[in-house]
Amino acid sequence: MTANVLIAFYSRGGSTEALARAIAEGAQAEGSEVRLRRAREFVGRDVMAQAPGWQENADRMNAAYEAPTPDDVEWADAIVFGTPTRFGNCSAELKAFIDSLGGLWFQGKLNGKVGSAFVSTQGTHGGNETTIVSLYNPMAHLGMIIVPTGYADPALFKAGTPYGASAVSGLSALPTEDELEVARFQGRRVAQVTRKLRG
Repeated sequence: MTANVLIAFYSRGGSTEALARAIAEGAQAEGSEVRLRRAREFVGRDVMAQAPGWQENADRMNAAYEAPTPDDVEWADAIVFGTPTRFGNCSAELKAFIDSLGGLWFQGKLNGKVGSAFVSTQGTHGGNETTIVSLYNPMAHLGMIIVPTGYADPALFKAGTPYGASAVSGLSALPTEDELEVARFQGRRVAQVTRKLRG
């Protein structure tokens, strides 16, 4: 039995995107169908122009990934949310998507779906763990079954967190191979748990 896995993420510079792709690889290795979806900006190009590379990266990623929709959420058996940290919390772009799910929540359509989260940040103590845990709150309200990584794979003793995959990007670096391996494990774990729950 396969599991449908939605990976709904926001990425500005590519670090969170790289983790999302690694999670997709892990889930696909378990036979899951995967949809990668990037949340969209809601600020104007004038604001984006103030951060070098933001507009160019957004144009590239928006061409590569559709925006997440309520239809994607209904389709999914598991949803993995990914975000860069914003002052120890979720990005506004991803949060806006989560906040749009009220209609599905009211209908009970997220009850029992698996939920998981991953994150990237610029600095070593930039809020990786607090950001992942902050995403557990809406997952609980939506009725999801939260699946962390735990220390269930040796990769977690080299990188990541027991809450979910994470990366420290510095100013422009992409995730390390150790960080990507944790993300692949997270994708496998989400797929395995989802399959068991669907039984």
